[in-house]
Amino acid sequence: MSVAIHTTLVEAATLASHLGDPAWVVVDCRHDLANPATGETAYAQGHIPGAVFLHLDRDLSGPKSGRNGRHPLPEVAALAATLGRVGLGPGIQVVAYDDCGGMMAGRLWWLLRWLGHEAVALLDGGLPAWTAAGGALTAELPAPAVRTFTPAPRGWVLSAVEVLDGLGQPGRIIVDARAPDRFRGENETVDPVGGHIPGARNRFFRDNLGSDGRFKPAEQLRQEWAETLAGFAPEAVVHQCGSGVSACHNLLAMEIAGLPGSRLYAGSWSEWCADPARPVAR
Repeated sequence: MSVAIHTTLVEAATLASHLGDPAWVVVDCRHDLANPATGETAYAQGHIPGAVFLHLDRDLSGPKSGRNGRHPLPEVAALAATLGRVGLGPGIQVVAYDDCGGMMAGRLWWLLRWLGHEAVALLDGGLPAWTAAGGALTAELPAPAVRTFTPAPRGWVLSAVEVLDGLGQPGRIIVDARAPDRFRGENETVDPVGGHIPGARNRFFRDNLGSDGRFKPAEQLRQEWAETLAGFAPEAVVHQCGSGVSACHNLLAMEIAGLPGSRLYAGSWSEWCADPARPVAR
């Protein structure tokens, strides 16, 4: 008898029924871009029982060169070692959560899928949904079973050169997950240059969520994304954001909507605008 795996979202009640299940690993992905120590501090103060912690900068990103964006993709072997160290491996159902609507947890979801691990889902509604459902928190640190994570990376990533070469091509659409004002080049406080990649369309990642902080129903997401894509197939879509983090939220939303097959420009705007030779639209 095969065990059903969760590949997009998990409800708090479902997770609660699997606490202590050796085949499930929960990962706390909380992070504050303005204060990178915040997530780890919050984790130490209280987290879902048994959850391990992975840091966006240290664990889920690679070294920065000043030209490759604020959150470059980690080197595959290094990421695989990190994942194995916290207990991720074959047959493990991973559940990722944060406290910001899935913006950070979505990065882990996408990284695992990129490396060939299908059984990964977000806790829908994150930590607020967990506590609202009566879920307990603990400061007790787990002792994860170390496993071997064998990566099988898929060709889901585009480089800046590939994005540049594809500008204006009829078979591609770029979707930018940043807030509308930053997309327009206004109120840019994170990157040194404001604006967006020419021809890109804007779909703010928070528009994937309802007022309760949970993902909108699949059919509603499908209708909304159909408007954004305007006839383009999912395979034609390249997602980006500021640094390749919130773009993963849009990738997840399309997966929920039954529109898989998009790719990620991981360097995103922070890499794009680091080279003044690249075109900018406002």
